[in-house]
Amino acid sequence: MLYVTTAYIAGKEITASLGIARGSTVRARNIGHDLFAGLKNIVGGEISEYTELLAQSREQAIKRMLDDAEGLGAHAVVNVRFTTSQVMQGAAEMLAYGTAVKLK
Repeated sequence: MLYVTTAYIAGKEITASLGIARGSTVRARNIGHDLFAGLKNIVGGEISEYTELLAQSREQAIKRMLDDAEGLGAHAVVNVRFTTSQVMQGAAEMLAYGTAVKLK
């Protein structure tokens, strides 16, 4: 299934808007990652443990959004966006959402 951050898909005609498709995941840090992150915070540099955690979260949120769009009968999702929010100390939600559409 196609998904884009634009309001249109080049070369395709949108024939119907089916509503919002969304997918989310809530992930928590773990003590092992926090220990390494704390050390990196002291010396500087990328905290690759958190980069990997966020990348996995985005991929899972996208998959769930596409599954939701498929359930709506969509051919694609346009205007895809991401947002995050802290759910509790040490845990955050990653949300992917967009407009599920039918294509000609």
